[in-house]
Amino acid sequence: MSSIPVALQLYSIREEMARDVRGTLERVADMGYEGVEFAGFFEHTAEEIGDICDEIGLGIAGAHVQVTAIEEMTLNATIESMIDLGNDYIVVPGLPAEYRDSVEAWKRTADVFSVAAEKVNQQGLELGYHNHAHEFQALEGEIPWDVFMQRAHEDVFGQLDIGHCLRGGQDPAEYIQRYPGRSVTVHVKDFDPDNEDVLVGEGIADWSTIFNLCEEVGGTEWYIIEQEHYPVPPMEAVERCLANVLAMLERD
Repeated sequence: MSSIPVALQLYSIREEMARDVRGTLERVADMGYEGVEFAGFFEHTAEEIGDICDEIGLGIAGAHVQVTAIEEMTLNATIESMIDLGNDYIVVPGLPAEYRDSVEAWKRTADVFSVAAEKVNQQGLELGYHNHAHEFQALEGEIPWDVFMQRAHEDVFGQLDIGHCLRGGQDPAEYIQRYPGRSVTVHVKDFDPDNEDVLVGEGIADWSTIFNLCEEVGGTEWYIIEQEHYPVPPMEAVERCLANVLAMLERD
């Protein structure tokens, strides 16, 4: 039985969060989620959001920020905000074209992360990058995810998005094994080439193998469910995703 906690990426229910932050977070906790990952603070300060989560009993599994937030002029403010939030995991969820339009660009980007990670780690925090599909599609004969992960300092983790990795034509299990200890947080998202609305646990991902590797090889500290498309209303979708994941993890 897995002991890794399960969180929700709040982008999944962004409209609900925009309407009612506290009420929505309370509903998420009532579903059984142990934590949440942020992608913006919904007109609250980081400290206010952190206090709400603490009062409700939700852990903080991470926060997504733009790449400009980890550059030299802004990094100190970003670190302070994450400390106010009570968050240990800073994640950049995508890049403008100039950071990723060539192999050399990916190497420069990895260097930016390596420099930032040194300062982030000094504060007891961790820095990671979150993939989409294109990181797993060949660029100039190389796979960008490999270019980035091999170039970046080993303290930079890869927040592997399982669904996007599959969409990019690669095997997420292989990539967890390839970079041991660097799947610190993992986006639990499914993929079905014939159904864009597929919920977690209902697509083609080999979750048994993936979860086993996360626990044995990946160094995973949080499973983070993210649902971007909905066959049912968003709150119902994320509740069903959680039920599916807990069943696969053999939890009641």
